[in-house]
Amino acid sequence: MDWGMKNRLSQIIKPDTGRTVMLAVDHGYFLGPTSGLENAKKTVEPLLPYADSLMLTRGLLRTSVDEGTSVPIVLRVSGGNSILNDDLSNEEITTSIKEAIRLNVAAVALSIYVGSKYEHQTLMGLSNLINEAQEYGIPVLAVTAVGKEMVRDVRYLSLACRIAAELGAQVVKTYYCEDFEKVVSASPIPVVIAGGKKIPENDALKLAFNAVKRGAVGVDMGRNIFQSKYPVAMIKAVRAIVHDGISADKAVKMLRDLTKKKK
Repeated sequence: MDWGMKNRLSQIIKPDTGRTVMLAVDHGYFLGPTSGLENAKKTVEPLLPYADSLMLTRGLLRTSVDEGTSVPIVLRVSGGNSILNDDLSNEEITTSIKEAIRLNVAAVALSIYVGSKYEHQTLMGLSNLINEAQEYGIPVLAVTAVGKEMVRDVRYLSLACRIAAELGAQVVKTYYCEDFEKVVSASPIPVVIAGGKKIPENDALKLAFNAVKRGAVGVDMGRNIFQSKYPVAMIKAVRAIVHDGISADKAVKMLRDLTKKKK
């Protein structure tokens, strides 16, 4: 791994803790105006000071993020479907490495659908993206997307993460599951946990705590932060878990204390 690749990765996974809090706001590429992201600029702006990186599409980056930001960008480069399609696995690469360089991103990300109808298509998309990104020292984040028919268990997630690593991805984003430490131990690259659908704040904080306790280098949360009633307080509590190592109970108390100040 050359200096440029290491430098970009160090912008996302902070060297002093070896961990990261990624803020995902790329949902609109297949969900449209997701609740909480109707006005993405208004949503993202107050959260940026507490995010180690921002994951989003090029369209949202151009329209909703101030060009003076120093927060590293993880660019979503796959798409081509919508929530109206029964099979979300039919994705392809939607942009180019030249575009990623022009946008000065720290990494690029795309989804793979292991076990789906379009498994081969998405895995070859990952491989081709890695081949191109490697030439310019740009890390690739593989997202182990899960279709309706897939079971989010240790066997499946270990398989998907290991395939992503074997194909050359530098980081993999996946879901939390029982025996999650086995998923991490089977992956030779850093594992980031996905926040998934909106759940109660206390449960989301426990998810973050359990994930890093069992080996994840951090979280890539979206809806469990920006759909919270108090998103800034929520991302602060998540950050305290990931970087400061506080317990889930202490994070819940921290969130409660921060929200009281808002009332």
